[in-house]
Amino acid sequence: MLATSPRLRATVLRVAQAIPVVVGVVIISFLLTRALPGDPAVYFAGVAADTESIEQTRVAMGLDKPLLQQFFIYVGDLSRGDLGQSLSSGRSVAEDLAKRLPASLELTLSALLLAIAIAVPLGVLAATRPGTWVDHLCRVIVTAGVSLPTFFTGILLIYIFYYLLGVAPSPLGRLDFIYLDPDHVTGFYLIDAALMGDWETWRGAVRQLILPASTLALFTLAPIARMTRAAMLTALSSDFIRTARAAGLSSRTILYRYAFRNALLPVMTTLGMVFSFALGANVLVEKVFAWPGIGSYAVEALVVSDYAAVQGFVLSMALLFVALNLVIDLLYAAIDPRIGFSSK
Repeated sequence: MLATSPRLRATVLRVAQAIPVVVGVVIISFLLTRALPGDPAVYFAGVAADTESIEQTRVAMGLDKPLLQQFFIYVGDLSRGDLGQSLSSGRSVAEDLAKRLPASLELTLSALLLAIAIAVPLGVLAATRPGTWVDHLCRVIVTAGVSLPTFFTGILLIYIFYYLLGVAPSPLGRLDFIYLDPDHVTGFYLIDAALMGDWETWRGAVRQLILPASTLALFTLAPIARMTRAAMLTALSSDFIRTARAAGLSSRTILYRYAFRNALLPVMTTLGMVFSFALGANVLVEKVFAWPGIGSYAVEALVVSDYAAVQGFVLSMALLFVALNLVIDLLYAAIDPRIGFSSK
């Protein structure tokens, strides 16, 4: 029997360690959804329903059973991959999430890439030029990103670029009404339109994405720029940097090969947390821009106490966070081999 590699063992161990987290999320989400105010049976029975109709709706929804029995029914459905049926949309929760998740991920990843493209160079420049206008600009951007709520930033950008200047499309979804949705392959409009070779639709999707992605990027770039600056300042003041300078290495080599690579680890940790924050902030951004993602889906489900939809949303978020933490652990070892893949 072939020996299992240390990397594979460590990966399996970290996945196993995430199982109690997912179990805890299932239990907590189930209990919290049952604690939501309002009676979903009353909502779905209709405003003109009598007591008997409401009770029949409650029985049909399974809400007449004891709480413990409801939980075991829910867990049994989960073990078969059934997330339940959304009462508000009439479709299965898994189908709704599969349809809406690519929209949220496309927005989040685009915002994160934009934030990295701005924040990391800005943080490096601020660290190498402390006290200059670049450093002060970094502080202003960080302060603005932390201080401004995402919904306010989104509304402000809509007012300036759509209402006043007229250079942005209407903030109503992923594509303007003049375009047809690209054929579904990945669910990411930019990728699907490119695969079709439909560059007009691709440009339309990019234009529609700019304002919501910029809104979310301003929120996410603040911690990335701050951590990049702090990590670079720490690295540049280290003994090995002074040794490299004494050895006559060029400034570019010292900055990018030694200082920046050592500063990447705390920046990677920050990126993981920022991605989690961005998925949470997506809820407000999606509502402002009428973006059909899972954030707006969760809000709509919460309003009507749609238990299955809320639980499916929470569970999918938990699985995303677990997968993200695993990816970050693996990237740590790729960036710094000294960390290794010890499974102990």
